Amino acid sequence: MASSKLLTQPRWHRLLRRNLPNATRLFSDLPSQHPVSVPQPQIHVDPKSNNKFKTASSTPSSLNEAELAKFAAISDTWWDSEGPFKPLHKMNPTRLAFIRSTLCRHFRKDPLSARPFEGLKIIDVGCGGGILSEPLARMGATVTGIDAVEKNIKIARLHANLDPTTSNIEYCCTTAEKLVDEQRKFDAVIALEVIEHVADSAEFCKSLSALTAHEGATVVSTINRSMRSYATAIVAAEYLLHWLPKGTHQWSSFLTPEELTMILKRASIDVREMAGFVFNPITGRWSLSDDISVNYIAFGTKQTKEE
Repeated sequence: MASSKLLTQPRWHRLLRRNLPNATRLFSDLPSQHPVSVPQPQIHVDPKSNNKFKTASSTPSSLNEAELAKFAAISDTWWDSEGPFKPLHKMNPTRLAFIRSTLCRHFRKDPLSARPFEGLKIIDVGCGGGILSEPLARMGATVTGIDAVEKNIKIARLHANLDPTTSNIEYCCTTAEKLVDEQRKFDAVIALEVIEHVADSAEFCKSLSALTAHEGATVVSTINRSMRSYATAIVAAEYLLHWLPKGTHQWSSFLTPEELTMILKRASIDVREMAGFVFNPITGRWSLSDDISVNYIAFGTKQTKEE
């Protein structure tokens, strides 16, 4: 059975698994946007005069206004673990296990430490209400969370301020493209369940790469464009089980692992590891797996000119 499964996987994935045969074991050992073709003006406030002014970003925007409106409508429910974002709350420990494993190995940190990300600057792109930003901060990272929906940022700030260990998170209502213009750099750039909601995935990945420091890391998760993902992530999750509001996802916006790898490669991000997320309906828990046919997550590193 194992050999037949291996033969059905894409060649790049087989090579990846061959080079990283212990990746799944390492993961499991751990505890547990928007068609815009022209630069959009950004409103800023002068900290001295408090005057507002507009500037145009030199980087093309990947925002999708329809997607922004969709998430703004349910932004008040970010921290309701039984609400529209219940699947993300359930998946969060598994997402964090992958992030902890890959970042600790890349930055030579102790994965068993209570604060393994001490000294790392991490940005959570499309942070929503902060359900990923907060645990990253508790693990010692200096966290910046950005989202284009202002209501999401307000919710994130209010919730983070309830805990002294998360109150220092820098939340900004802005875009990755705008931070590129500001020449911001981070040790790790994380964008989970975001790329399927942007207008231009290639431009979005270019921005993620530009935000990643030299020898830094990029982590992206999304949904595979497969028949199985249509059946589970859309038909079952949205229409049968009502885990998500109807229309949350557009199947045509999903990316296959090969497509995501190619897009990131062109943006100077080399995908080193990949894992799938699998849901167990009996236990109600998610786990990391070799099965990347539906939900999957990729870890990549910023390529240097020498590479």
